Amino acid sequence: MDKKRIYMESLGCSKNQVDAEQMLGILSSDYDFTTIQEEADYIIVNTCAFIHDAKVESVDAIIAAVGNPRAGVIVTGCLAQRYQAELLEAIPEVRAFVGTTQFLEIAEVIRRLERGEGPIVETGDIDRVFPPQVPRKTLSPPYYAYVKIAEGCDNRCTYCIIPQLRGRYRSRPLEEILKEVGELVSSGVREIILIAQDTSRYGLDLNRGYGLLELLQALDSVASLKWIRIQYMYPDILDRRLIEGISRLEKVVQYFDIPIQHSSDRILKKMNRHTSQAQIIRVYDMIRELMPGAVIRTTVMVGFPGETEEDFGGLYEFIQAHPFDRLGAFKYSDEEGTPAHKLGDKVPGETALKRYERLMARQSEISERLLSRWLDRTLVCVVDEVAPTQEETTYIGRTPYDTPEVDGVVYISSDTALKPGDFVTVRITDHMEYDLIGVRINEPA
Repeated sequence: MDKKRIYMESLGCSKNQVDAEQMLGILSSDYDFTTIQEEADYIIVNTCAFIHDAKVESVDAIIAAVGNPRAGVIVTGCLAQRYQAELLEAIPEVRAFVGTTQFLEIAEVIRRLERGEGPIVETGDIDRVFPPQVPRKTLSPPYYAYVKIAEGCDNRCTYCIIPQLRGRYRSRPLEEILKEVGELVSSGVREIILIAQDTSRYGLDLNRGYGLLELLQALDSVASLKWIRIQYMYPDILDRRLIEGISRLEKVVQYFDIPIQHSSDRILKKMNRHTSQAQIIRVYDMIRELMPGAVIRTTVMVGFPGETEEDFGGLYEFIQAHPFDRLGAFKYSDEEGTPAHKLGDKVPGETALKRYERLMARQSEISERLLSRWLDRTLVCVVDEVAPTQEETTYIGRTPYDTPEVDGVVYISSDTALKPGDFVTVRITDHMEYDLIGVRINEPA
């Protein structure tokens, strides 16, 4: 008898992607998977509910899924955790809603649907501790993978709904992470991207005498691993010991992803960010001192309630005085259920948009200037994509300083054929605002 087929659509962040990969791993022995939605017996829509635009995208995906009359639609992730009652009323065609920790029971949910039950709602305990090893079927290319080192968040930023959807901060034991990374590397993975809501606090809740640095030191010794990348480090807890320690590790790329959100102490306090402009500058200067070649990425928010022209002007000046190699910005999203939703003095959407556009225009200039430092220098790059044209084949890759699908790319010319996953040495010949252009040279990578 043919196995039933499952189509997975995962939206939102890389942390959500790992949840989707674990669901596929759990289901892999009893079901086949398809990349064509119309062929599916079950469609799983793994949703995001962080900001308004993400919610709209998730709802649109659910509506598209229920348009397939032959498939049972299952909604998982943050939207299911937060709005299952509203969605059940608005889109009754959905057969099951599964929350952010109950997705581990996805196989049992489908078995219940096959017995004729439904609609099913499973949201459960958001503080649930996950079992040691959960099977995964990775959705990334075979040479890199995301590894979630913790779940949940204790920071309680006033604009953020995540603690209410994902629970308290729970680090995974170091030995479990090492085992997972070992298995991924054995399968061909050469780049590991460590993720959590806040990677810098890794291990503090376990009280076992280790933290992020000890995890990185252990991972640095894993044979055949080429790059270790860290995302989502909070500035309030970064110190010289950690930064110095990272500078000594061969495989940890010199790439710091540190969301600062703002530079105004008044706004940072209203956001309940446990830091200040002075602390942000200390961390920034420490990285520049200890690792002059490091790339620093950040995220900032414009239009937070009460943000004045003076506050925004200070942020605009801050990114000029302390230029970030990579910077992403987003407009404040007024999420019900968050403390910031209750704040007065909301910034009009049109004003927030203008601030966003002005900030990103300036960052484009900063990025182009900073990228010029790579001209006539060589960088090791990983090939992500082959882009043939009538004239020649161009390869699209990344440097150690670029996260996939987030940062810029390198357009690579090569006399010899390359394939995704190849690590090659590239001489940089030109650059644009966010991307580099180069030629592959015959040097070891």
